[in-house]
Amino acid sequence: MLRIISVDLAVSIILELEGTASMAFRKALKGTAIIGTGAAAALLGLSQLSEYRKTQARLAYVAAEGELKQPFKDELPTRQAQLSTLQDTEEFDVLVVGGGATGSGCALDAVTRNLKTALVERNDFSSGTSSRSTKLIHGGVRYLQKAIMKLDYEQYMMVKEALHERSNLLDIAPHLSAPLPIMLPVYKWWQLPYYWAGIKMYDLVAGGQCLKSSYVLSKNKALELFPMLKKDKLVGAIVYYDGQHNDARMNLAIALTAARHGAAIANYTEVVHLLKKTDAGTGKEKVCGARCRDVITGNEFDVRAKCVINATGPFTDSLRKMDDGKNTNICQPSAGVHIVIPGYYSPDNMGLLDPATSDGRVIFFLPWEKMTIAGTTDTPTDITAHPIPREEDINFILNEVRNYLSPDVEVRRGDVLAAWSGIRPLVTDPNSKDTQSICRNHIVNVSDSGLVTIAGGKWTTYRSMAEETLDAAVAAHRLGGGPSKTVGLVLEGGQDWSPTLYIRLVQDYGLENEVAQHLAATYGGKAFDVAKMARVTGKRWPIVGNRLVSEFPYIESEVRYAVKEYACTAIDVIARRTRLGFLNVQAADEALPRIVDIMGKMLDWSDKKRTEELEAAKKFLYLEMGYRSRSEQLTGTTEITLDTQEVAKYTNRFHKFDKDSKGFITTVDVQRVLQNISVQIDENALHEILNEVDLNKNGQVELNEFLQLMSAVKKGQVSDSRLAILMKTAEESLDLRGPVTVDRSGGGV
Repeated sequence: MLRIISVDLAVSIILELEGTASMAFRKALKGTAIIGTGAAAALLGLSQLSEYRKTQARLAYVAAEGELKQPFKDELPTRQAQLSTLQDTEEFDVLVVGGGATGSGCALDAVTRNLKTALVERNDFSSGTSSRSTKLIHGGVRYLQKAIMKLDYEQYMMVKEALHERSNLLDIAPHLSAPLPIMLPVYKWWQLPYYWAGIKMYDLVAGGQCLKSSYVLSKNKALELFPMLKKDKLVGAIVYYDGQHNDARMNLAIALTAARHGAAIANYTEVVHLLKKTDAGTGKEKVCGARCRDVITGNEFDVRAKCVINATGPFTDSLRKMDDGKNTNICQPSAGVHIVIPGYYSPDNMGLLDPATSDGRVIFFLPWEKMTIAGTTDTPTDITAHPIPREEDINFILNEVRNYLSPDVEVRRGDVLAAWSGIRPLVTDPNSKDTQSICRNHIVNVSDSGLVTIAGGKWTTYRSMAEETLDAAVAAHRLGGGPSKTVGLVLEGGQDWSPTLYIRLVQDYGLENEVAQHLAATYGGKAFDVAKMARVTGKRWPIVGNRLVSEFPYIESEVRYAVKEYACTAIDVIARRTRLGFLNVQAADEALPRIVDIMGKMLDWSDKKRTEELEAAKKFLYLEMGYRSRSEQLTGTTEITLDTQEVAKYTNRFHKFDKDSKGFITTVDVQRVLQNISVQIDENALHEILNEVDLNKNGQVELNEFLQLMSAVKKGQVSDSRLAILMKTAEESLDLRGPVTVDRSGGGV
């Protein structure tokens, strides 16, 4: 008891100090047009020091509360059990609508306050914006720049909050997140001190939560660390640190942690309409729950709750209008497109920031999951559950990347392995007189009927947004439950994780080293549960763990484990339980039949259901993951831009396969040439290889189609064409063999 009292007293004192520091900072900004770096640093340092101490006091308070209850420590309830809880519970304290990062954060915050909590999501957890981010956990360097340039205290506080949350997120999910150095190349001498001062201020605001100190690099050192960088006019570079994470898995970890603590959560459960009742005291209608529908079975049921929280991201206005049809829209959606290109475009552990693109937007160029991710764009868009990346956005990103990479590195359109679009839900405050001004951070609004809406914000600050939302909900609905306990609360898989955990997986189960590292980085301490489900390979090594596709470390047991993590469709597996669809659409397409087969056996799917799942997943890859954009690089209208010599060269290559001068080649022709050079390829694989180039889909590749392919390869529109590489390799092998000379045959007779 004494410890609690002393901590409360400490919190009060530090809060007072924080208020004093904030007032001093505001006065300094208002009274001075130009602030010296030293004075600003002192004020910022004082402010962040008090924040740091306040955080430590809150952590001590949480620790004094004792260990939180965890009713499902060993095994999570099944989805069906969760649905039963939703239907059978007389009344919840809180019903959260939306299973993205913010909604899942609200559910976790509520349940750890000992509130009876439910969460419903009409699609899958993290199926929207939360899985389509830049994968950064960051404070916002550009926001800090605006705060200093415009003397904007609000923006400064926003950065400060995000930096605190960055530190917390790295602590509570160490398996899913890590610091990442990001290089800012400098091409003008005067920019070097300017950027250095801004980045150092970023470190200063982070204070004790600074990941690693930023530093300046000479031109030679910058090229040593990032050899793909353009050398011309480069004067140096600055490296600073932010965090990076696996966003969809992080979102899922938050939701699963809420479930472990007793929250009833269900994906593929949509809200049909809100339930209301008349308040006896005021005579006004109050929201008291929602009519929900299981999307998979069509079954409808009521979920009653004292408080309903709207955390639906881009779909915020849909639920607000269910509450009151007269509500005006507050969400102003913006589309952000990202692309994935091969890992050789960037170093393994160094990102790149382009602070001023041709149209003023910021582009990140980051290593992620052994690939390279580049983005994002920022364009107005309509709200949709299935955003599609536009070809012009993909080309914009590629053009910006070309501006920063060496001419030796050919940036090819055909190297785009996947592309996606995410909708950022920018919002206006419904309580603001100026309804046109977009809120920089987020808003929490309680309607007259008691619906609590949280909208806006960014991935990094999901926890503090959830805390603020629950504080408002508790106050508006008199829920009780005490303060938030989520600072320092370790997420699913983080408890038993260590940097060397993968070694135990290799030693105990006979997994490949790369697979073991992947499992440890994806599931943390739960990786052992995935390894236990892995089947024996029948090979000398690895002993267990059959891969879904050869070039990625995803194994079949992850599909089985995904069902335990509430995966209901093949899309859930390729997009969010694994990240295969986000990394390489062709590899994901190749893995789909096996994924559907495994899920079909576990979930007892009929043949019709399996076909539907396969088609739906292929459509998802084709439209939402950029497969269409990739495949359309080679079409029947592709212009042949080869010169005369090149046409002759490729025509000659084609005729080495078309021995009968038919004007086309089939799998039989290719198979015959491969037999001559002692190469064997499965007939089904050959059909797939030719089908990529067979534009009119008549089962054969004509000379014109082959020349179109080689022209597209030359222009960089198509890369890694299996047919082009196969035919080139076969031709070279045939040329090496050549005719048998007289002396080799024994001299003749």
